[in-house]
Amino acid sequence: MELTGGVALPTGGLISAEICWDTVPDRDAFPFSIPSISAIDALDLSSAVTFLIGENGSGKSTLLEAIAIAAGLNAEGGTRNLVFSNHSTESDLHDHLRLVWRTRQRWAFFLRAETFFDTASAYAAQPDDALSGLHQRSHGEQFIDAAMEKLSPGGLHLLDEPESALSLIGQLELMRRIHDVAARDGQFVIATHSPILLALPGARIYELTAEGAQETDFDSAEPVRLTRSFLEAPDRFLHHLLTNDPD
Repeated sequence: MELTGGVALPTGGLISAEICWDTVPDRDAFPFSIPSISAIDALDLSSAVTFLIGENGSGKSTLLEAIAIAAGLNAEGGTRNLVFSNHSTESDLHDHLRLVWRTRQRWAFFLRAETFFDTASAYAAQPDDALSGLHQRSHGEQFIDAAMEKLSPGGLHLLDEPESALSLIGQLELMRRIHDVAARDGQFVIATHSPILLALPGARIYELTAEGAQETDFDSAEPVRLTRSFLEAPDRFLHHLLTNDPD
């Protein structure tokens, strides 16, 4: 499948993330023991949009979180000036991560689906912020509102499974916003399971496996292949899923 209409490389921003293994005291400890992370030395993030895909537990969200913290963002989400903490569960990967920049963007935003309720609550405590009324909206509307308000041309945006609250139409709306911001020198690193978002033209896709972060294309990306296979023949999947003896 040939995708057209991609965006140019950003003129500034993040070039790469490098794990400084010589500073890691125990490579067998979490999160360094995650197979994909243990196989990464450096990850090229110079594209306007970079996707991280992989099964649950593959390390994509852990890696994205570490990039966010190393970039000066709150571990639970928001912009650099939003400071709050309700559930301190971040790993220490960021302590051993070196970010290489063309130029460091002044604006950055971290959207993390897992802790977005807490992020919305933090914005609610700031009545002058455009997102102070998020809790008055549905979960999906909150995500779209955050995207429209906080995804900014020239900024760095780290999104962790942003599709989790969105319908297909909502995902397409988010894709359009990402495309428009990236076309105006915005930069994105996105952890996702969404075959819809992966169709964004010109994006780089890394699949996290035991071999590390392997670059792949849209048609070969596992979420795309599995979704296509299911939609083409759902009975084949359901036969094995629902008719096997649970014992």
